[in-house]
Amino acid sequence: MQKITKEVYLKWYEDMYFWRKFEDKLAAVYIQQKVRGFLHLYNGQEAVLAGALHAMDLTKDKMITAYRNHVQPIGMGVDPKRVMAELYGKATGTSQGLGGSMHIFSKEHRFFGGHGIVGGQIPLGAGLAFGDKYHGNDAVTLCCFGDGAARQGSLHETFNLAMLWKLPVVFVCENNGYAMGTSVERTANHTDIWKLGLGYEMPSGPVDGMNPIKVAEAFDEAIQRARRGEGPTFLELKTYRYRGHSMSDAQHYRTKDEVLEYKKIDPITQVKDILLEKKYATEDEIKVIDKRVKALVSECEKFAEESPYPEKNVMYDVVYEQEDYPFIQHKI
Repeated sequence: MQKITKEVYLKWYEDMYFWRKFEDKLAAVYIQQKVRGFLHLYNGQEAVLAGALHAMDLTKDKMITAYRNHVQPIGMGVDPKRVMAELYGKATGTSQGLGGSMHIFSKEHRFFGGHGIVGGQIPLGAGLAFGDKYHGNDAVTLCCFGDGAARQGSLHETFNLAMLWKLPVVFVCENNGYAMGTSVERTANHTDIWKLGLGYEMPSGPVDGMNPIKVAEAFDEAIQRARRGEGPTFLELKTYRYRGHSMSDAQHYRTKDEVLEYKKIDPITQVKDILLEKKYATEDEIKVIDKRVKALVSECEKFAEESPYPEKNVMYDVVYEQEDYPFIQHKI
């Protein structure tokens, strides 16, 4: 892993602050009904992505995740304007406005979604890694999911085959505590989700998911192991989401005081404190970054607002049709 230098801390701060403000803007336009459907925001979990990207080789490594997936493709290199446009349902979006919030995708930048089915991406992530191993590619797949998805049976099937075939995949549980709204303590007899990997003799362990340094170190070890052909790793990133599961979540399962306690270890604040303590940046220089970030978010909003909606025929162009389908009975 490359050294965590002044430049890395500055990039982490700007990236994470942008991701936070991007999601805040989406929350605002959602209330205005400019973005419809479900909306799952990443606020609080930014250290997981920042640390992961630092350890990855973005020229070849892949990422797949669940429906809390707006900022990951941006980190992988997708134009944030196109991500915003996709959420608006506009033709300039990553999927021409047809995917929306839960299905951001970019083959070019090796970001494979955005999946609305809970845990559906887990076997797909192993499949991507299988493809790389089969073709002899020196690439690793990060397969991310939440603590709720850890209860899916497909996780166990996938872990078994990934270990059997020594697939180059890192399984990442972003444990933000509550799944859709039910705490880990109420869904399983155990609270250490990482221990699920031990039954398959998979290297597994917990990570402080609020600290990008700890995240980067854990991901680097796991990615290098996979790249050496030694198989998968399972990491449980213990993190926290400040907002509800989705915008419709009333959050009756936790208190405001609990959220405030976690905000005391906010990943963005942690990095900002390091920048100031090590004199990597002054308060005024940080304000310049903040201003630049807010301007970019405004550009994304303007681009999405001004972009056209897709033509209706586009919806039909991406639906499979076979005119002579043999299993349809026609009444005479």
